[in-house]
Amino acid sequence: MYYEIRDLIFSPNKFIQSGCVTSVLAVAMLVFSAPDANAQSAKFEFGVMGDTDYSFKTEKELPKMIAQMNRENLSFVIHVGDFEADPRPYNRAPTKISMPCVAKNFKRVKAVFQTSKHPFVLTPGDNDWTDCSKLKAKKVKPTDALAMVRRMFYPKGKSLGQNPMPVVSQSSDAGFAKFVENLTWSKGGVTFATVHLVGSNNNLGKKPEPKAEFIDRTKANTAWVKKAFAKARADNSLGLVLLTQANPAFEGNWTGRTLGRYFRPIASLGVKQPKKKKAKRHGYDEFRQLLLKELATFKKHTLLMHGDNHLVKMDKPLWDPKAKRFVANFTRVETFGNPTTGWIHVKVDPKDPDLFTFKAKMYRAK
Repeated sequence: MYYEIRDLIFSPNKFIQSGCVTSVLAVAMLVFSAPDANAQSAKFEFGVMGDTDYSFKTEKELPKMIAQMNRENLSFVIHVGDFEADPRPYNRAPTKISMPCVAKNFKRVKAVFQTSKHPFVLTPGDNDWTDCSKLKAKKVKPTDALAMVRRMFYPKGKSLGQNPMPVVSQSSDAGFAKFVENLTWSKGGVTFATVHLVGSNNNLGKKPEPKAEFIDRTKANTAWVKKAFAKARADNSLGLVLLTQANPAFEGNWTGRTLGRYFRPIASLGVKQPKKKKAKRHGYDEFRQLLLKELATFKKHTLLMHGDNHLVKMDKPLWDPKAKRFVANFTRVETFGNPTTGWIHVKVDPKDPDLFTFKAKMYRAK
């Protein structure tokens, strides 16, 4: 015998007479008590910065900017890596920049991060470890610098900041114990995940065979991104936000007229569209392909925020070669970088069809 739930509400007598009241009441209780994945959805705001402290001047600006951010209604702040200068500028002008890649500078940077009244999350950049082999004043192995980053900036189960928030680390997953830097958390019906993708071609290396470190981290990143999408699906999230240091070079997948439009505005400067060459393996190939695969079935808003090039931008750069169009629900936002100290103020509104709005805020001394 078949009855609808509305019959239980408006015609309860028929259920009593049929003897089905117990089972139908049980079903009704399940229906009405089922958790709404977005029940906690509400407006909130967060901030994103990166590529900071490249000189003594910007080292003085960052704590002042964080003090200004402390007065904003932010749920958390993310630093997308490169919290110190590349060693090469230090090699050229050691009197103008703090020495990178050493414990003293890491402690200084962490102390500044800890002045944030908001929960504070970091994903590492290439300046912070992969480029440390270029430091001349002191011999530093990149993997040793990375180990130090992992020890200092990732307290177990929580973020940095004066009021840390709970986070989940990939280090709790079997086979990925050392990847403490890949973090995830949720807020207002939105899933967030940091992914350890860095500049300098993601430490792929220049030899025909990629570095062992690259292979190991790429395996971890792939598993982590898949898990982030799976979590967003399972939670019926309003959207997914991925945060990396590196610009994944989406334009490298553009071809034909699309690539031509990219070079057209600067053609008058003598910069011409390069001729197509035989493709070489790129440090971000796996990440771009994984995004395409996941976004083929995940139709919610997906946002990637990164640093790396120090050029503020917002676009939709992920080209789908099968559909021959850009993926509509994928947005990329790049934050400020040296010599400009600044951050991206993101507002999340579940009632907004676009979900996210962005405001670029430069630091201005008062």
